[in-house]
Amino acid sequence: MTSNPSGIPGTADDSAELLPIASGARTRAALRTLIRPDRGRALLGLGVLVGATAVGLLVQPLLGRIVDIVADGRPADALTLPVVLLLVVAVVQGVTTTLGLTQVARLGETVLARLREQFVERALQLPADRLERAGAGDLTARVTGDVARVAEAVRSALPEMARSVLAIVLTLGAMALLDVRFLLAALLAVPVQALTARWYVRRAVTVYADQRVANGAQQQQLLETIGGAVTVRGHRLEEQHTEKSARRSRKAVELTMRSVHLVLGFYARLHIAEYIGLAAVLVTGFFLVRDGSVSIGTATAAALYFHSLFGPVNAALVLLDDAQSAAAGLARLVGVTDIEESAVQLPHQRTEAGAAVTVDAVSHAYGPGRTVLHEVSLTLRAGEHVALVGTSGAGKSTLARLVAGVQRPTGGTVSVAQSAPGPVGPSVVLVTQEVHVFTGTLAEDLRLARPDATDADLRTALATVYALEWAEALPEGLATVVGEGGHRLDPARAQQLALARLVLADPPVAVLDEATAEAGSAGARTLERSAEAALAGRTALVVAHRLTQAVAADRVVVLEAGRVVESGTHDELRTADGPYATLWRAWSGSRAAPHL
Repeated sequence: MTSNPSGIPGTADDSAELLPIASGARTRAALRTLIRPDRGRALLGLGVLVGATAVGLLVQPLLGRIVDIVADGRPADALTLPVVLLLVVAVVQGVTTTLGLTQVARLGETVLARLREQFVERALQLPADRLERAGAGDLTARVTGDVARVAEAVRSALPEMARSVLAIVLTLGAMALLDVRFLLAALLAVPVQALTARWYVRRAVTVYADQRVANGAQQQQLLETIGGAVTVRGHRLEEQHTEKSARRSRKAVELTMRSVHLVLGFYARLHIAEYIGLAAVLVTGFFLVRDGSVSIGTATAAALYFHSLFGPVNAALVLLDDAQSAAAGLARLVGVTDIEESAVQLPHQRTEAGAAVTVDAVSHAYGPGRTVLHEVSLTLRAGEHVALVGTSGAGKSTLARLVAGVQRPTGGTVSVAQSAPGPVGPSVVLVTQEVHVFTGTLAEDLRLARPDATDADLRTALATVYALEWAEALPEGLATVVGEGGHRLDPARAQQLALARLVLADPPVAVLDEATAEAGSAGARTLERSAEAALAGRTALVVAHRLTQAVAADRVVVLEAGRVVESGTHDELRTADGPYATLWRAWSGSRAAPHL
């Protein structure tokens, strides 16, 4: 069930319920929390960079000294000491800068990796309907574009920003040591720079946040259109979808151009500030040298100091562009990691005696006016196999997902007995007809369910679901690469692989949502045998695609329009002449009908 009521890709409401975005204060707090475990490395990197910058500030006085030596007409050998010192400064500054930037880069990568892990962990735990309401584009944009922007900032902007800020502060201090009047002259550029930064930040925050949302909407539209291309063509909606894609692309381009114009205005204002500051320092130097307050070399050093600020000041201010973009991306990532724990966890509570799962007055809706389940109550006794049957749209898959904890009910509770924890994995595992074969070896794919499983464990699980024979017949056996770019498994074998993972996870409760539906007629019986073997000894809820699964179940529950209308064994319901009997006759008749 998706959030698209029409079933036609791209026709969902544009006002999707996007995943949350953290506030600025919360984003900063989250960043401090991420850095806290590595604050020692942060202090070390900062200390080394301070030392490197301080050493580098000796260059301008040494050059000023050389100017004074030449201006005073002293012998050439007087230049030896300042030139040698310049070489020493260059070597020391190069080594210490490298060490400092390395520490800052390691800190950034560590923090980024920690953030990625938290994001992926929380995103994987989110209820499926919450992700569907947000749309695949929103999550895709965060996990790709936003992570990329934050990563770029961590790898380049963060080290450069740290070095630039240190260079600015220490250089201004050095100018004050030469003569405080040089510092005052240089500070004339600050008001223009401050106003430029304020002007930029106030506009950039909104522009970049809107740009990320627009990119997410654009990706969502492309995903829906391409993913549903067959349906789009079947309903002759090509023109409509092309227009929607074009409209969202135009919006993204418009915001991108706004950001470009913003950056151009930003640079223009910075150049004005540079001109004002340099002119002020040169004029001050002229008057101080004329009055004999400072030497030509000192005035030269002051001018060189201010000129050396062009790079770090512009870098720091220009990095506001990357910082604002990265901050917008970071807020979107933190927004997901901050989703309340209660929104991602399935309640595991004590149920009634002998019950493994209790569904109590559960209702579920995918939006206003779209209620799928109406106060459904159901108890699964320990070890019992219950088959869910009903016509399409009755709510079978929704109930299965609620029991599995993939989604949370909008009303009522779903409880899993605390007395039934999984020995090596989760208490409940869901297997659907949409099975993904992960890229990697067959053994790695199986070990997703149980990382510490031995090869013998893997073979036992495969043998349990009658898949060992074909698995060992693969070119490299368990070492055969499967999935995208590897050996392709047909739907029946992919489903057996999923069932083998279920065996390895060994949960006390298993939920199968039409897990044998993709096999086709030829593989149906084999896959049903595999499912039956995988469920042995477990409590199971099975959404029955074929009513042969209902025949084998301990109990059959019939859903109709989101309500339980019948419950009993196959024989009891078949003779009761109710909804199940009608379904059975229709299914049996279709099976017995001759092929034309």
